[in-house]
Amino acid sequence: MTEILTTAFVTFVVTVDPVGVAPLFVGLTGSASAAERRRLAVRGVVIGSGILIVFALVGEPLLSALGIGLPAFRIAGGILLLLLAVDMVMARQSGLRAMTPGEDAETHSRSDIAVFPLGIPLIAGPGAITSVVLLVGQARGDIATQVAIIGVLVAVLILTLVCLLLAGHLMRLLGVTGINVVSRVSGIIVAALAVQFMIDGIRTVLSLA
Repeated sequence: MTEILTTAFVTFVVTVDPVGVAPLFVGLTGSASAAERRRLAVRGVVIGSGILIVFALVGEPLLSALGIGLPAFRIAGGILLLLLAVDMVMARQSGLRAMTPGEDAETHSRSDIAVFPLGIPLIAGPGAITSVVLLVGQARGDIATQVAIIGVLVAVLILTLVCLLLAGHLMRLLGVTGINVVSRVSGIIVAALAVQFMIDGIRTVLSLA
């Protein structure tokens, strides 16, 4: 249980990326008042949390309904997370953990960024959604473990909210270089987790062959 929860915590920290979301939030809310910034932070985290918890609860049944086995999702999810890890190590932005140019243009025409892009894809992005489905699926029907994993997810989302509320202070403390260093170290961890997901998926497929 301890090993699973530790893996879940590390995975959620590096895929939700509370520290990395903070500077993006600062950029998106530069003209907002302090009260408005707090409201957007709370609403964005609540929306992102709802999306991730829904996938935690219905992700595996949804895959089954679509005829997709968990081993296939582990392999596909591992590839997706590996691509995310490359972006993190190179400290570059892509559609996996940032907005596309079209999404960025749409953002600047909106006054409320809590749903898009803060809730999704910045908090509940492809990497986080993939991770929560895989980790809950690995519990193999153990309700206590699944609840504990969701509890870890909630703890990381609370940490994300704290980082958003303290985003200005965090930017002054770490700076762009410091945030990139955190991103690169996290990327190495994500890469290792991605490879492990793929190995687990391939091993399961071979055992069933």
